[in-house]
Amino acid sequence: MGEDAESPKINHTFLRDYVTEADVISTVEFNQTGDLLATGDKGGRVVIFQRETEVGFYTLDFKTVTLFYTQDIHNALHILCILKGCVSFTFCPGQSKGELEEVGETGDSGEYNVYSTFQSHEPDFDYLKSLEIEEKINKIRWLPQQNAAHFLLSTNDKTIKLWKVSERDKRPEGYNLKDEEGRLKDISTITSLQVPVLKPTDLMVEVRPRRVFSNGHTYHVNSISVNSDGETYLSADDLRINMWHLGITDRSFNIVDIKPANMEDLTEVITAAEFHPHHCHLFVYSSSKGTLRLCDMRASALCDKHTKLFEEPEDPGSRSFFSEIISSVSDVKFSHSGRYLLTRDYLTAKVWDLNMDKGPVETYQVHEYLRSKLCSLYENDCIFDKFECVWNSSDSVIMTGAYNSFFRMFDRETGRGVTLEAWRESSKPRAVLRTRRVYTGGKRRRGDVGVDSLDFTKKILHMAWHPSENIIAIAATNNLYIFQDRVNPDHTQ
Repeated sequence: MGEDAESPKINHTFLRDYVTEADVISTVEFNQTGDLLATGDKGGRVVIFQRETEVGFYTLDFKTVTLFYTQDIHNALHILCILKGCVSFTFCPGQSKGELEEVGETGDSGEYNVYSTFQSHEPDFDYLKSLEIEEKINKIRWLPQQNAAHFLLSTNDKTIKLWKVSERDKRPEGYNLKDEEGRLKDISTITSLQVPVLKPTDLMVEVRPRRVFSNGHTYHVNSISVNSDGETYLSADDLRINMWHLGITDRSFNIVDIKPANMEDLTEVITAAEFHPHHCHLFVYSSSKGTLRLCDMRASALCDKHTKLFEEPEDPGSRSFFSEIISSVSDVKFSHSGRYLLTRDYLTAKVWDLNMDKGPVETYQVHEYLRSKLCSLYENDCIFDKFECVWNSSDSVIMTGAYNSFFRMFDRETGRGVTLEAWRESSKPRAVLRTRRVYTGGKRRRGDVGVDSLDFTKKILHMAWHPSENIIAIAATNNLYIFQDRVNPDHTQ
């Protein structure tokens, strides 16, 4: 007993906080039904989670999956934290007054289990340019499901791959020319023929590469977007946008090229691009100058001339050294209706109406309190962070990330915003995850976080919203957080 007491104990806190660069999540994406959730990381791996209907608590190693929740704009959000490498985790609804309900008593809940994990990209080397090509997964996009199998696109800086994800729960038995171990039989020993049969076996998930789209980009790929026709997709790098057919890998069509004849004349780069959700001829791309260009492929094969230009006039009085950097658009998303565009620059999130190109119809301040800190943020390179933004299923709420493990939600009807924290240390079992506030002056309330106390290494850059339900996935370094919304029965949305 004494020897056991003196034996060294595993420091679980150290293991939990130890993060390698390869484990940092770099993209998150739900499929069209929301039953599958894919994450990619800087190590080139893709992890797919599948939603199950059964609910219940699940214990893993030294961690027990637990439930947390918060009171949001008009209903409750439930949070669950998972470290990469865990086998599964559970969504479970909870009471609004701070007590956990019995599992399965209320609402639609589901458990997201690890469905498959595979290595999508490996580190490579461009011998012509003497440059290393990272294995980091920049984007993942699901294709619309057409049969029992699922297909997704994943890309690093140079190469895009199409993956097929399928299940096998039966295996053939009773071959005429092979024995039970798969070896060929001596034909002279075969005296009768039999019909092979399929017999049940343990479920196997197979992930196979079906297409590899390479040599299409000279610069780093920052976006891929599947067209509504289900047959083509676009990929964008810093200076060009290409359109690919999903069945053709050896050629693509260049539809945008902003590379000047002399690179010294370069004034902007492409930062993001996306197809319209309903019209296969329309797409939009954003630039580092803060502009959006809507292009129509019916007008010209090469869309160097845009159909509409969306740009917000700059106030000359507020211009500074950092103006162009913080106005660079890091993400652009069409609304589900196709009527609006959501963009994110360094300090704000903006909503644009496709019928009004003179300026945004809505502007939301994400962290305006950082404007006085731009000099230090420039010195530590945080000013170049690329935050993503997403719509909810009804286009009534938008969400984007911030620092200190904070992320923000804005109700478009009321204009009200809420700040929430996706960080494990503040999520004790059975504790209420309250809204957070950054103290910028005036009366300081308990729990407020000062601007000088913000941790800029804890940033929420990547996120996804379930296509039909109020479920969101938040990536924070190597942690994946899931929030589930339980509609307040006293409130009608």
